Amino acid sequence: MAAAAGLCVRSSRELWTILLGRSALRDTAQVEAELDRHSDRLLTGLSYYKPPSASSGDKLKSDKEVVVPLKELGLRISKFLSLDEQQSVQILQSYLQEDYRGTKDSIKAVLQDERQSQALQLKIAEYYYEERIYTLRCVLYLLTYFQDERHPYRAEYSKCVDKLEKELVTNYRKQFEELFRTEAPTWESHGNLMTERHVSRWFIQCLREQALILEIMFLYYAYFEMGPEDLLAFARIFKEQGFGARQTNRHLIDESMDGLVDRIGYFSALILVEGMDIDFLHKCALEDSVDRHQFATTQEVCQEMDKLLLTLGDIPHHAPVLLSWALLRHTLCLDESSQVIRRLGSIAIQQNAFQYMTQMLKALGSGGNNCTASTARMCIYGLLSFVLTSFEEETLGEQQHLINLACEVFAAPNLAELFWDTEPTTGLAVLLDNNCGMFPQSMAPLLQLLSALISDKSTAKKVYSFLDKMSCYTELYKHKPNDVLSHEDETQWRRQTPKLLYPLGSGQANIRMPQGTYGTVMPTAQGYLVRWHYSYSGWTIFTCEIEMLLHVVSTADVLLHCQKVKPIIDLVHRIVSTDWSITDCLLPITSRLYMLIQRLSSVMNPPMEVIASCVNTLTVLATRMPAKVWADLQHTGFLPYSVTQITGIVQSISAEGMQAGSYGNLLLSIERPQGKYSVTTAFLRLVITLVKGQLGSTQSRGLMPCVVFVLKELLPTYHKWRYNVYGMREEIGCLILELIYTILNLNLEEESQGSPPSLQAMCTHCLANTEAGQAIINIMAIGVDTIDTVMAAQPSSSGSEGSGQTLTQTIKLAFSITNNVIKLKPSSDVISPLEQALTQHGTHGNNLIAILAKYIYHRHDPALPRLAIQLLKRLAMVAPMSVYACLGSDAAAIRDAFLNRLQSKTEDMRIKVMILEFLTVAVETQPGLIELFLNLEVNDGAVGSKEFILGEWSCLQVVLEFIDSKQQGKYWCPPLIHRAAIAFLHALWQDRRDSAMTVLRTKDRFWENLTSVLFGELPAPADITEKSVLETCAFTLKIICLEIYYVVRGSLDQSLKNTLNLFFDKKRYEYWSEYIKSLVIYMTETDTDGASTFLEFHKLISAWRMFLVLATSYEDVMHLCDCPLRLQLLHDVLEATKILLTAPLSAPCLRMGSMLATLLLILLKQWKRVIVNISKILDPLDQILESLSQSNQYFMEKTKAKIYSAIIITIQIKQLRVSDFPQYSQMLLTVCETIHNEAIVLLDQTHHALTTDSALFDDKDSMETDCAPRLQHKDQKDGVCVLALHLAKELCEMDEGGDQLVSITRTVPFLPAMLSALELSLRVKQNLHFAEASLHLLLSLAKTEQGATAVGGAGVLPSICLPLLSVYQLSANGTTQTLGSSRKSLDAPSWPGVYRLTMSLMERLLKSLRYNFLTEALDFVGVHQERILQCLDAVRKVQSLACLDEVDHTVGFILQLSNFIKEWRFHLPQLLRDVQVNLCYLCQTCTFLLHSPKVLQHYLQVKNGDTIPPAIVPRQSKPAQTPKKQQDIERDEMEQRAVLKVQSSLLRILSKTLAAIRHFTPDLCQILLDQSLDLAEYDMLFVLSFTTPAFDSDIAPSFGTLLATVNVVLNMQGEIDKKKEPMSLNVIPLTSPEETKSLKALLRFTMENCFYALISQAVRYLKDPSVHSRDKQRMKQELSSELSTVLSSISRYSRRGAPSSPAAALLLSPSNKSTSSTSKCPESQEPLIQLVQAFVRQIQR
Repeated sequence: MAAAAGLCVRSSRELWTILLGRSALRDTAQVEAELDRHSDRLLTGLSYYKPPSASSGDKLKSDKEVVVPLKELGLRISKFLSLDEQQSVQILQSYLQEDYRGTKDSIKAVLQDERQSQALQLKIAEYYYEERIYTLRCVLYLLTYFQDERHPYRAEYSKCVDKLEKELVTNYRKQFEELFRTEAPTWESHGNLMTERHVSRWFIQCLREQALILEIMFLYYAYFEMGPEDLLAFARIFKEQGFGARQTNRHLIDESMDGLVDRIGYFSALILVEGMDIDFLHKCALEDSVDRHQFATTQEVCQEMDKLLLTLGDIPHHAPVLLSWALLRHTLCLDESSQVIRRLGSIAIQQNAFQYMTQMLKALGSGGNNCTASTARMCIYGLLSFVLTSFEEETLGEQQHLINLACEVFAAPNLAELFWDTEPTTGLAVLLDNNCGMFPQSMAPLLQLLSALISDKSTAKKVYSFLDKMSCYTELYKHKPNDVLSHEDETQWRRQTPKLLYPLGSGQANIRMPQGTYGTVMPTAQGYLVRWHYSYSGWTIFTCEIEMLLHVVSTADVLLHCQKVKPIIDLVHRIVSTDWSITDCLLPITSRLYMLIQRLSSVMNPPMEVIASCVNTLTVLATRMPAKVWADLQHTGFLPYSVTQITGIVQSISAEGMQAGSYGNLLLSIERPQGKYSVTTAFLRLVITLVKGQLGSTQSRGLMPCVVFVLKELLPTYHKWRYNVYGMREEIGCLILELIYTILNLNLEEESQGSPPSLQAMCTHCLANTEAGQAIINIMAIGVDTIDTVMAAQPSSSGSEGSGQTLTQTIKLAFSITNNVIKLKPSSDVISPLEQALTQHGTHGNNLIAILAKYIYHRHDPALPRLAIQLLKRLAMVAPMSVYACLGSDAAAIRDAFLNRLQSKTEDMRIKVMILEFLTVAVETQPGLIELFLNLEVNDGAVGSKEFILGEWSCLQVVLEFIDSKQQGKYWCPPLIHRAAIAFLHALWQDRRDSAMTVLRTKDRFWENLTSVLFGELPAPADITEKSVLETCAFTLKIICLEIYYVVRGSLDQSLKNTLNLFFDKKRYEYWSEYIKSLVIYMTETDTDGASTFLEFHKLISAWRMFLVLATSYEDVMHLCDCPLRLQLLHDVLEATKILLTAPLSAPCLRMGSMLATLLLILLKQWKRVIVNISKILDPLDQILESLSQSNQYFMEKTKAKIYSAIIITIQIKQLRVSDFPQYSQMLLTVCETIHNEAIVLLDQTHHALTTDSALFDDKDSMETDCAPRLQHKDQKDGVCVLALHLAKELCEMDEGGDQLVSITRTVPFLPAMLSALELSLRVKQNLHFAEASLHLLLSLAKTEQGATAVGGAGVLPSICLPLLSVYQLSANGTTQTLGSSRKSLDAPSWPGVYRLTMSLMERLLKSLRYNFLTEALDFVGVHQERILQCLDAVRKVQSLACLDEVDHTVGFILQLSNFIKEWRFHLPQLLRDVQVNLCYLCQTCTFLLHSPKVLQHYLQVKNGDTIPPAIVPRQSKPAQTPKKQQDIERDEMEQRAVLKVQSSLLRILSKTLAAIRHFTPDLCQILLDQSLDLAEYDMLFVLSFTTPAFDSDIAPSFGTLLATVNVVLNMQGEIDKKKEPMSLNVIPLTSPEETKSLKALLRFTMENCFYALISQAVRYLKDPSVHSRDKQRMKQELSSELSTVLSSISRYSRRGAPSSPAAALLLSPSNKSTSSTSKCPESQEPLIQLVQAFVRQIQR
């Protein structure tokens, strides 16, 4: 895949990365193996790279594995670099693998083009130079840490150094000599590319290598002893080389190389000083055993050194060497060489040895406190300590130079602690003692020295105590004062009076020298220097000095006093930053800093360094007490501030009403013109500390002017300022971005509406919409090439310190800031300027996206490319642009670079993971880019269909390696990478990348490798160290689910089928079910509320849920046909749900419990057949319900609803009795209490919605959202309130006697609350689901007399009757707008359905309570009479199932009310007459429609617009692709079934209508036998006509209507007897004998009532005196004829055997009842036939 696939030689940079611990090889054994493998290279150093040779060239030419173009280029490189031919090819291959920024295909074109080939050679030369440097860095790194106990690889490094020890210095010294003696290359010897510019580049490389080799040898000799001969040899070499200045090629040295030349000189001097072993010499001198020193016995070497060193002294580099040698000779032989010693010593002092050493240590330590600098400080510490011990201080030059050097030396670790343990009269202690004697007359040197002596808490306390117990006070007098007595020789004075030492007012800090104090007088040229002997605290002196400065701040003495005060503040800063416990003792000083800042900022020439020191000290204080520092600083006016209250983001970023404060003035008037920014850096650190201090919201908003000032004045312009110090620009930029980064990562509380904007919101808005965002983009756009240039220019040897690292850190912060801004920015339709700048397309790959992608080439800091990729990932998710288009022509090369790093086995794991995550996002959002990375090629050999294969640069090849089960556990494939690879595959499956999926499926062992993680054994949840493996399992399960769901059942790969079969055989269902349960148990036992803590748990459980849900539909594919297994899985899910929802409630547990409750619900619906013991399901559900009912947290609503649904489903599985359900009473009580509470809340919410004039939320069917406002869930069909009502209904129907619920109504007043809510809901026509569920419960409750009494007693009629008017609306012409107009299924909730349920409830209550409910029933029918009459008339106009269903319920209610005709006539006579008329017309309409099925079908088509009512259309997930003829047949069948459905409804309506008419016509026995019957009580319902009924309201119902009804019924019976397809109440035909028998009974019942009405009305006519005799006679004739015909038909059916009617017993007298129920009897004995025959005979007379 790579250009150097066969390359086995690891590059030196790769080895360096491994040693730094930045690679995938982090195990100690792996590091040790790498060191063993490359020990020869480390030992030989630069000699590893050999010069060209004929033999090597011949071997290269004969090597057939290397292609010819590479050989040719390798030979050119060999000549150009003067490098071995084979090694040249290795370097070339390594470069192409790691640093080449093109594609493999482009290499051929580059090699053929001369200009491009030359450019490539120059880049390879740079790569080669870096390789040489990295080789030396590896050795330097080993010497740095091989004795550091804190380093994880110390033991491995130590072993390697032991191997190198003997020959290392010898080899490296030879290489050093070769380097400075080598002649510069020329174009004659190295080719035309060796121009002057490249010769200069070669020489810089030569100097860098010399400096590195010297640094290595210096570190080596710091640990290992140097022999005298070696010292002499080094001295000769360095003299020859002029300590770096007399190079062979010194004519090439220019100003840019001075730093490297100085560095060579520094290490040359240090090696010689270290070789003299001054530390050991000092120790020998103290023990008076100098003979033990190695130079004590080597006089010849010493003499040679004397001669050699006497020739030195012309450059500063010689000074420390001469001083050390003079000290050595002085110690070893006092007399022989005193002249030499004096001469060498004087030359060293003349060359400013101490100043030089100070400068040297600063230069070496400028890049940070690295090991080399610390070792150098230790070396110089030994020298300086011995010099001060051996020589008088006055002979060493100016004391300040010694102090400066001492302070620089004490920066080394542990030296400060070592100092406090030494004798006060030896070494550097002499300096401290001498300066202490001059305090406070000469204050600065002592404080400078003490500041350097603070390194930890113990030394800080020693410094504080030292100054707190001063024993002498030194001051200078120009003249002898009058208040002292002097000794005769004027050597001692004594005070006669006490004296205040500072001219400060009373009440202020001061110090008093008491009377009688003695002082030692030391005459000087300036006067008398007196050292008074008395004890006092130096801290009091410091307080007084600061107070004095505050007094003289407006005078000319201010600068003089500032020079005294600055060391004080620096010392305080050092102490408080080291040991916080001393802060309280320093309060007199720190409390004055605020006033000091305020006053010094306002003077004409402000002392910037003093102000910066004050601010730095306050920054340290702010780390512990930010609120106090902030409060005190606000009074100084130093920081930017606002004069108006900040109310909005726009106002804040406009800086309206904000002032820059004293700092702003200092920046503009002093710092920017001077180019020094000490106050600015201090200000930025202070603001960062205050922001990190998490002040309160009010105080944090007080910082807004400071942040706005930074965003508007500093960030956009800082790069344009003038700078005097190199690296200051990068430091300020880094601090600005650190401040912004800190703000954007604050964890803020939710902002209240209308509150001022937070710092974070303001910062986000400002960066997104102002030029500050552009400044961030400019930083990110610096690019990888600029960073590489800066890094290469650094003189630092380790490459880990310097301006390059600061620049890298700044860019990393810019990446993180941009990522956070995009994440935190409120979503908006308008694209912000920041987003626009990020995503705009540039030319030639100059846009920001391409620049970000090219950071993949950066190798120094792995975090930089990682953060760049992370930002690319964020942009790919949210930005509307194509990354592929932005990359332009560089896309393929960048792709190759990404994949090279992804496939590298030593690459940092985090970069690999980020690349995979980026590709995972790109699958969904970046189609072009992901196609580039997939790199699928068409298979040329494929015949027929288009086939794809993996290209050479396909990311899928790497991903397949990562998921290979054989690779798992190896160092290059840790669990995090495995997870990321599986996540990428999941994205492919989820986004349906068919071509990629097809290719992957064809790979050997793909499914086996993918699912291997599912067959392993995971550690217990408490023992999991790498949680990513849980996510890996989750993604794997989801991939399997997606594959099964989308692929046609028969087309699954055989490999996947085998895997699923194995999953069942190896009992992995049981394993994972148990493991999920163990995760749940661990969650409940772990006390944490952090959602991120259980994120992986949540993902795995969610995937397992998806897996089981899919298994309910694909049981055969997933081998889950085993009922016991399914039952076990169901019980495990139930148990896990119970554990989560009955444990102490926490947000993660509740979310997980809700998710499992959804799964439980689905499994109960799908697997209800496998449930054997219902109680084992109901018991846990009851416990869960009980636990949830005790919590009132609103976000548990959905969870409660799911549990209610589960209980309802479980109860419906099997018909249960109360005795089968031990928890019945408790559950019923819990449900009723829930109904009571929920109804009250619903009532309040509905009232609130009405008062605020806002409608309730639309109901939405969601199974997952548990955190929405409670208002949304009260009236949803899956809400708690509605489901509780349905559950109460189910529980009520279990109780046959109805006692339990009725008894609960006496203890829990849920009925009144429910009815109140129902009343309001009906009145305002809201809460449909609640209304319907409430009525269902009332219906069930009213099935028994006790229940009906309870419902009636609760006031059901007042709650329903009048409010029900709002449910339907009557139009102006009397038609109903909503009657029958709904296209919904009858089962779907609707307001007409609520009306129908109410009608059924009235019917049931009237039937149960009879006269106790009659008044209420009459009130109801009176209120709703218009709707009732309209409903009875509606069948002629609308034949929809909804309309017929309402008619059915209405007629049923009228049937019950018709039993009380006298009371009805008394209260509502007109309505009674109207109902009777409408019922007769309804009978006529039903008869006509039943008699003419084709007419009915026509009406269904024309009037309803649909042949097929929605209720009976079968649901199909996909339209079947059938031929047109087949579709026509199916259409006809569905139309026929629709007609049958409507006919069934019409038949039911007809039977109830005739039953009601029977009550409105005279009783048959009474009218036949009772001659005194009052005929006026009964109206004539049918006219005297025998025509066929018509579908016209103008034609009144007649006797012909009744006869036609009988004929229709007879025809239906005939169809049943002939076994034709009958009508049905269902869509499917009747098949069972019970259904057939039931339908026959209904037909019989209809016919009996029809005959009953016919005979009763006929007798009513015959007995009515107002009817003319001719009409009576005609009626007898017609009726006799018609009935005779009908009787003949009836006799035929009777002989076949017809079921008896439910009303058959009512047809005859009581004496004949016993015979009416006979199913089969002779024709003469059939009661119905007997009655009709008797009537016919009667009227024929």
